Amino acid sequence: MTIISGSLIATSCNSAGKKAEESTDSVATTAAPQPYGHVDGQEVLQYTLTNANGIVVKVLNYGGVITDIITPDRDGNKGNIVLSYDSLAGYLQKGNPYFGTLVGRYGNRIAKATFQLDGQTYKLAANDHGNTLHGGMKGFDKVVWKATPQPGDSSLVLEYTSKDGEEGYPGNLQVQVTYTLTADNALKIEYAATTDKATPVNLTQHTYFNLSAGKDANILDHVLQLNASNYTPVDDLLIPTGKISPVKGTPMDFTAAKKIGQDIGKVKGGYDHNWVFDKQGFDTVGSLYHEASGRYMTMATSEPAVQFYSGNFLDGSLDYTRDGAKYVQHAGMCLEAQHFPDSPNQPSFPNTILKPGERYTQTTVYQFGVK
Repeated sequence: MTIISGSLIATSCNSAGKKAEESTDSVATTAAPQPYGHVDGQEVLQYTLTNANGIVVKVLNYGGVITDIITPDRDGNKGNIVLSYDSLAGYLQKGNPYFGTLVGRYGNRIAKATFQLDGQTYKLAANDHGNTLHGGMKGFDKVVWKATPQPGDSSLVLEYTSKDGEEGYPGNLQVQVTYTLTADNALKIEYAATTDKATPVNLTQHTYFNLSAGKDANILDHVLQLNASNYTPVDDLLIPTGKISPVKGTPMDFTAAKKIGQDIGKVKGGYDHNWVFDKQGFDTVGSLYHEASGRYMTMATSEPAVQFYSGNFLDGSLDYTRDGAKYVQHAGMCLEAQHFPDSPNQPSFPNTILKPGERYTQTTVYQFGVK
């Protein structure tokens, strides 16, 4: 069986557990998942992962949503560093901008909601100015996944079968995503998929980070660094032009750490672009730092690129927000490990077509600390 990993394709983003039990890698949460509501007649549950250092990650079986990542600041004060809602109603509201969700079958945009594959034209849902975005009208972010906690480990396995023709995509796609909270304070996300018909696959995670844990209204003072010397320029609808351009001398240059707000005013609409990593294979690709709290996050991935999105479309209008927070423009930012947007229509971009007999894999790790 052929293995298709991120690196190989490149070359061819509130339930306290009961007393936890310690394992060699982490502390497994022994509390039962907590009820969180219902969707389409199915029960939504919230699962809690906790490690020996008191880091907490909470996940829904609806959309694979990460509702909480609770970490300490440099003074030991804990806070939730992701944007979230206080109930399921928030995630179900119209206009929810994918807070914390798993994204698929194809993360990011496909131009004109169409692509050709093996001589056939496929029409997708045009849910973003005539293009398709994040899997369509009902992508992986809006379905209930089968969730299985792993015994003896702070790990949760999510499984979903995307049927042939769902949202216009060909093939029955079997998807598995595993969230693991490690002993060294990292959230590891492992993706795998197989198909019975050739189909585009580009899975990612859409958590919005704000390392201030809500103390700052926006992330413009966060310091970002990306090991990416190039990016893919886009048109006015955020579709790549097909070029791969150097970041040097442009506002897109994060090869040296700088505040997100330093050059954002020079980028029309704000940052919502695909940065192309310099590395091959799995490696650390960047970092995020919030000086006031001391919180620091690194990112490693097998993927060839990342969509850095600076929360440009947030406008303070979302309902059911956690603690009534007003999520204004730039209230959070996403680092979505991915293949390039619109790759099915851009032959020069890294391959995103998964074929029968092949296995899609992707691993992304967000590691949390202070300095």
